[in-house]
Amino acid sequence: MISERLKRVILRELELEEFPLTADTVAADVPGWDSLSHVRVIDAVEAEFQLRFRSLEILRVRSVGDLQRLIDARQLGRTA
Repeated sequence: MISERLKRVILRELELEEFPLTADTVAADVPGWDSLSHVRVIDAVEAEFQLRFRSLEILRVRSVGDLQRLIDARQLGRTA
């Protein structure tokens, strides 16, 4: 399940009013989510959740669900 907080961050960074984000959503599914906006999304997520991801963790993120799982793991003090 994707948190409303994560959805808000992603939609805000992509300047979208509404989009049906799910755990299976990948960047190619979302209008305007290209490699440059991906960097903005990750930066905004780190700021919102007060986290810092390692490069390898970011490279493993393929879907919104992967990003949510990474956030959850980091908030619990685990590495992904």
